[in-house]
Amino acid sequence: MEQQHAYIVDVTTETFTQAVLQRSREVPVIVDFWATWCGPCKVLGPILERVTADAGGEFILAKVDVDENQDLASQYQIQTIPTVMAFVGGIPVGQFSAALPEAQVRAWIADMLPTELDRIVDEARGAALAGDVERAERLFVSVLDEVPDHPDAATGLAAMMIARGDTQAALIILGKLPPGEEVDRLQAAARLSDAAGNDINALTAALEANPTDDEGRLTLAQALAARGEYEPALDHMLKVVRSKGPHTDDARRAMLDVFGMLGNEHALTASYRRQLASALF
Repeated sequence: MEQQHAYIVDVTTETFTQAVLQRSREVPVIVDFWATWCGPCKVLGPILERVTADAGGEFILAKVDVDENQDLASQYQIQTIPTVMAFVGGIPVGQFSAALPEAQVRAWIADMLPTELDRIVDEARGAALAGDVERAERLFVSVLDEVPDHPDAATGLAAMMIARGDTQAALIILGKLPPGEEVDRLQAAARLSDAAGNDINALTAALEANPTDDEGRLTLAQALAARGEYEPALDHMLKVVRSKGPHTDDARRAMLDVFGMLGNEHALTASYRRQLASALF
């Protein structure tokens, strides 16, 4: 198919990473998997090119000839052509496999493109990275005024609040979101950060003077976790759980918060999760 616009590129297996995955971190990339012998491809191709030209750079159209790039087609499990996939931020976010009418193609692409609110969130992130915290917060808040459960704006604002110690406000914002890896991590960080100001040396000395003080041990553990000293923190928390005293459930929840901070794939999470289960049951 002959290219008709500057925002249309032919992509091969060798250039896919740069032209699609990396480029999609800057602008959405629509990938058309096609072949020269494919009749429906000849119908859909000009539609995609026309929509791309009209968009004026809102996205890139990358065309992959599956016959010449079979490894790439296999990697993305292309079983029917034409297949069209949208990439945003380096990952596929949607696809269809058919020669759709132009109106449906335009509607599908519109759903894949960032909204104005998404653009404001990106602007807020840029402001935060540049150190303009006040502007970043104003932008995040403006998005949440429109959509209170906008996930990216909510997690971005909550992260800033946690960093400055406003953990209760952060938890309120995060509470409006459905559970997820980032939400769980930030909620755990908020709860743990409350102990960040405690004096580690004083807590350690107090525990050495009274080793059976589970409340003091848990306070020390949370302070250690807030400083990123996760393994000794987990050791103390686990000891409180094993004591089967009145602070057992608090220690269990604190361990879950550390797991949330570390992520399910972390070696400490796997090891201490098994030990926690053994201690509880």
